[in-house]
Amino acid sequence: MLEIERKFLVNSVVFKEEATKQTRIVQAYLNSHPERSVRVRVKGSKGILTVKGKGNETGMSRFEWEKEISIQDAENLLPLCEPGSIDKIRYEIPIGNHCYEVDEFFGENKGLIVAEVELESETEIFEKPTWLGKEVTGQNKYYNSSLVKFPFKNW
Repeated sequence: MLEIERKFLVNSVVFKEEATKQTRIVQAYLNSHPERSVRVRVKGSKGILTVKGKGNETGMSRFEWEKEISIQDAENLLPLCEPGSIDKIRYEIPIGNHCYEVDEFFGENKGLIVAEVELESETEIFEKPTWLGKEVTGQNKYYNSSLVKFPFKNW
């Protein structure tokens, strides 16, 4: 239930050529408090409810609990969420022993592309592809819960 990940900006769209999967995601937040967030997500044909805790000092680790729910339940919960939503395509790209998840945002966050890699420990070494840009791990403005309130188009 502990999620350890690093987050990076993406400096080119070359990653799309390497992607083995892509999925449309629409999500919104029942609660986006900095100490905890509760997210409702429609990911392809699945519904997902996620609770995330506050990140640690490095911003790499935080509590995460996910539960698959029916697509109908997710669609019924979305109108109950706080104002704003995230619309993106997630690309999955295997690199070495890891799988990068690259999110290309649309709507109010169009133009933002962020890559994440999940790790077993904060000190784990991982391969960095050429399209990986500046690291933004722990920078709150890149969290989806922040992008709902303060979208990329307003930066």
